[in-house]
Amino acid sequence: MKRNTFLKFMGLSGLSGLAAGFSPGLLSGLQKPYIKPPRLSKGNTIGLISPGFIIPERDRYGEIQETLQNLGFEIQVGKHALNRHGYFAGKDRERASDLNRMFRDPGIDAIIPFRGGWGSNRILQYIDFDAIGENPKPLIGFSDITTLLLSIYAKTGLVTFHGPVGKSEWTDFTYRHFRTAVMQCEGFSLQNPAVQPSIPIRTGRAEGPLLGGNLSVLTSMLGSEYLPDFEGAILFLEDVGEDVYRIDRMLTQLKLNGIFDQIGGLVFGQCTNCTPGNSYSFSLEEILDDHILPLNIPACRGAMIGHIDNMFTLPVGLPATLDAGSGMITFNEPAVG
Repeated sequence: MKRNTFLKFMGLSGLSGLAAGFSPGLLSGLQKPYIKPPRLSKGNTIGLISPGFIIPERDRYGEIQETLQNLGFEIQVGKHALNRHGYFAGKDRERASDLNRMFRDPGIDAIIPFRGGWGSNRILQYIDFDAIGENPKPLIGFSDITTLLLSIYAKTGLVTFHGPVGKSEWTDFTYRHFRTAVMQCEGFSLQNPAVQPSIPIRTGRAEGPLLGGNLSVLTSMLGSEYLPDFEGAILFLEDVGEDVYRIDRMLTQLKLNGIFDQIGGLVFGQCTNCTPGNSYSFSLEEILDDHILPLNIPACRGAMIGHIDNMFTLPVGLPATLDAGSGMITFNEPAVG
């Protein structure tokens, strides 16, 4: 983190008379400052951006805008969001400029990418983290957007949200959990429905900042300056379309980079279409047990996190309590101010 940015949000965390709209906090014990964005309300304006891949079916852009408008929001599309540069929505600087502009624009109340895919890592060097820290607002997304969620929290302390992107299904389940996290100023809990319970790997309770996202994207950021401190964190992970041996390889990367030595709890969500490539492969469950059981920390798998129609919205960086036996993640304070 740049020194001026660090001092800026360290200073904010100690102020009591803050401007209306966002709220700072301090994670007890770990002393990590964080900033809550203003809550989103119906009638507010959502900025739609494309930090990575295009959507090949061009008519989907209009459908996504209509879906969000039907949910009660005004929409503004980024200047370069519909561009095409190979498989990207414009060149790296252009895609980053849309993100920067959306944060600076006081008329934009929240930011949601049209889709994930790949490309957010490529724009990190062009992001104006100082401007983001000075203009906090909800950023929501998942998959490739893990890059933005973690880097913005790491550089500014702003709580971000692992949740639906524009092209997500926006089912009743998904929207209900989106609304709870981003639009309501109260604490809340997340737990799978009884018909699809999560499965304990090791029971127990853990407390710490909730950090994580897509496993492939997270491992692609290892060694960079854009990852937050995982000390004492509850790590959550998800992925899609990966052979079990690749999951094994990426979990090993986290281990070798010391991430597993730092965390206090772990939630593995959904690994959609992550099937063994041959008859003699380990199962995904065996690989998870092999990596996670020796950590001797509370952990569970199967949470409603990932490339699925019905998904949770999780505040990245907010203090949480994990009850691994029940699979419940509890936030004793709202994620927005």
